[in-house]
Amino acid sequence: MTPVEFAVAAEHYLAGAPLADGSRRVYRIALHTWAWLLVGRTPPSGPERRRAAPPVLPLTLLDGPGAPERLAAAFAARAGAVGARTANRELSALRAALRWWCARGWLSADPAGELRPLPVRPAAAGAPGEERLRAVLALRVPLREKVLWHLVRETGAPIERLLALDVDRLDLPNRQARTAAGERPLRWRGGTARLLPLLVAGRTAGPLFLTGRRAPAGTPERDRCPLTGRGRLSYRRAAELFTAATAPLDPAGRGWTLHSLAEHHR
Repeated sequence: MTPVEFAVAAEHYLAGAPLADGSRRVYRIALHTWAWLLVGRTPPSGPERRRAAPPVLPLTLLDGPGAPERLAAAFAARAGAVGARTANRELSALRAALRWWCARGWLSADPAGELRPLPVRPAAAGAPGEERLRAVLALRVPLREKVLWHLVRETGAPIERLLALDVDRLDLPNRQARTAAGERPLRWRGGTARLLPLLVAGRTAGPLFLTGRRAPAGTPERDRCPLTGRGRLSYRRAAELFTAATAPLDPAGRGWTLHSLAEHHR
């Protein structure tokens, strides 16, 4: 049965998509933001953004001849308010949901099919340039970090999506990951291809990127390694590790953000 309301359809998508709990929270916030935008209202910000209930929005608003123009106007307004980088991330979350809904016949067509991410300005001063980026990738860090950093650089995919990868979805010979129906294939290049087999050696299932400790009680099975019992690495921890590792290379001594690697995607 097709959901009538946008937020209900969003919850169906979040429940069915192969996302880690942390990524699911990020996607939910992004989709709720779109609900505000599509009714012409300013989304709440700060802590209120997480607590605010999205406005009631008929899913049919995303169907029909006027839907692409409505989405394009909302996207332009959002980019003007928060910048291209944030707006692009939120667009990526919406497009994943739209493809999922279309695959189930809930929408007759993808209204964002012609909508493209906006160009992002070059990294600001203080972010790693190309020479420093090579130094980052040459750092002596654990294999897990090496693989993640290469994947971020080579795929340009949202970091949350990379952390949601499972071992049994990897197609190592073809340098790609099998994805859910409606999602764009995830492909990588030589740096990842050299390191990834070492990271997954002996494992056939469970999260690709694991924490260093056993997962706490109550962790969903999909976020726990069946072999070691360790949990899925969270975005927050991955970001902390990158910033700490890059601090010695940063002239300001603060380290860089994990998203700065995505800015150098090529």
